[in-house]
Amino acid sequence: MRILYVDIDTLRPDHLGCYGYHRDTSPNIDKLAAEGVRFDNCYVSDAPCLPSRAALYSGRFGIRNGAINHGGMAADYTIDPDDRQFRMIADHLTWQIRHAGYYPVSVSPFGERHSSFWFYNGFREMYNTGKGGIERADEITPVALDWLERGGKQDNWYLHVNLWDPHTPYQVPKEFGNPFEDSPPPDWMTEEIRKKTWDTYGPGNAQEPGGAYLGSAPYNDYPRMPPALDSPETYKKWIDGYDTGIRYADHHIGLIVNKLRELGIYDDTMIIVSSDHGENQGELAVYGDHQTADQITNRVPMIIRDPRGIGGQGRVDTALHYQFDVFATMVEGIGGHLPEGWDARSFFGAFKEEKEQGRDHLVISNCAWACQRSVRWGDHLMIRSYHTGFKNYADKMLFDVKNDPHELVDLVGEKPELVKEAETKLEEWTAAGIAGNPRNEDPMQTVLKEGGPFHARYGSEDYKIYVERLKATGREKFAQELEQRKRKHEEEYG
Repeated sequence: MRILYVDIDTLRPDHLGCYGYHRDTSPNIDKLAAEGVRFDNCYVSDAPCLPSRAALYSGRFGIRNGAINHGGMAADYTIDPDDRQFRMIADHLTWQIRHAGYYPVSVSPFGERHSSFWFYNGFREMYNTGKGGIERADEITPVALDWLERGGKQDNWYLHVNLWDPHTPYQVPKEFGNPFEDSPPPDWMTEEIRKKTWDTYGPGNAQEPGGAYLGSAPYNDYPRMPPALDSPETYKKWIDGYDTGIRYADHHIGLIVNKLRELGIYDDTMIIVSSDHGENQGELAVYGDHQTADQITNRVPMIIRDPRGIGGQGRVDTALHYQFDVFATMVEGIGGHLPEGWDARSFFGAFKEEKEQGRDHLVISNCAWACQRSVRWGDHLMIRSYHTGFKNYADKMLFDVKNDPHELVDLVGEKPELVKEAETKLEEWTAAGIAGNPRNEDPMQTVLKEGGPFHARYGSEDYKIYVERLKATGREKFAQELEQRKRKHEEEYG
């Protein structure tokens, strides 16, 4: 058997047709879901980009592997000298796939983009497409197709293909057009909600959408991206840009699937489609970025089409899963070994019987744009902010994500018993994670002592520029509030 993993950066599941989206963004992905299993509640333990893949490939939570930030001391694995091997990190995901008899290949610039060269550990062939994640699919797919043409008919390979088109900047070729020009945007975003996301502060809000929140983004180079979401029309244009990126990536999945059919190997290829994280598009006043530990950033699509029919066809799994649990299940399913030190758990036995077997609750994190840890259980999500990432958040927020999936109504004041329950779960998880870290410490404390997450540190030049921007754009009261947050942080962490 062969395995194809299509890793679509920044893809939120509820913008896919197979997850109920009203726009036709994903016809090829939808067909794969109809032939396999779609997971409705799959979450990355750590977000965004670097921490997510660090957790996936190590099989460990960020609190244990140490890589939770995009820069600074906590952007690399915490090395246990007793386990540092001469040749490779032997318990990485790719090595387990290789040990099971598969020939692993990656087409991705991720390792260079994040200076995370551990990512290539275990791969036999690595193709760095060279633009650091600014590649369009038409720059990545040809490399994958070329490899399939040369090696696809061989048995027992694992091919990782990393597409980036839903990620900002939205740069799908002009000639692809706008497939959604006549399709309305998501109806949950009312004008009242948009205005609330305008009359606030924090990177990614309607006045500063995307990751370049200092007002210096080269938006003129990307006509699909309006510089500010100051009207329903600009909001629609922004969402059209994101959804067109999804449709473009989906189109290229179709090209890869067609190549599998052409080679006569489609019916012997397991296909997995997932992402490193989702993307807030107005939720928690963030547009076009992945800055929170919430339902939108940490929940990812997960589709497995097994040509043997294992898991079922057209089945939906609604249990709570970490992404690395699903990959551990895949590893066991191909006869691989699960290292004793993994936090990842396989549920292959239940999967094979087409039954659900998930976790009682999940703890999800983001320490690159904010320092947040959240508990996801039942119908609820409780977010604990230790550093808001320059945003207008309370220390604790509680949402009923079943009935309020876009996190519009904070229930902290109404449901204190649920907040307490979540805090207990979080405390227990944190204690266990620290005990499992080689240095017996919480790497988030390192991030906080550095002034905060890499993209939003108090005392940085970016912080100073943003405070001045708030003042210059009529948000003086928010500049003062942010300065108060900074002073409080300095009192606690120095």
